[in-house]
Amino acid sequence: MTEQKISEKKRFSIIARIRSTDNAWRGLGILIKTTHNLWVHIFFAILAIYLGFTLKISNVEWAIVIFAIGLVIMTEALNTAIEINTDLTSPGYHPYARDTKDVAAGAVSIAIIIAGIMGLLIFLPKVIDLCF
Repeated sequence: MTEQKISEKKRFSIIARIRSTDNAWRGLGILIKTTHNLWVHIFFAILAIYLGFTLKISNVEWAIVIFAIGLVIMTEALNTAIEINTDLTSPGYHPYARDTKDVAAGAVSIAIIIAGIMGLLIFLPKVIDLCF
């Protein structure tokens, strides 16, 4: 590659950066359309947000709730990307392809467990205080 071509590729362009977000939005659309478990995560995210407003959680607690929601949705997105790639590169059954998908799904499970513990630590004492 010539020096001219290298310098052209390295030039920063705000327009190019803005256009590159189209790919990210497209990816989110694919995630929403193809990942049925995402709707379960969104339900619990909305429930956590509702409880946060209802129980008047602190700013630090809000940060933890938002982090937990993001953690679960982000791992679900990565899991979906891994599944799509695995289906592309290994269309037939292969035990390593299955292992890859199962490990990625396991990562989502870990994120859900962590988010659930965070939610319990924040919301359970407040709900108990309301009941007693």
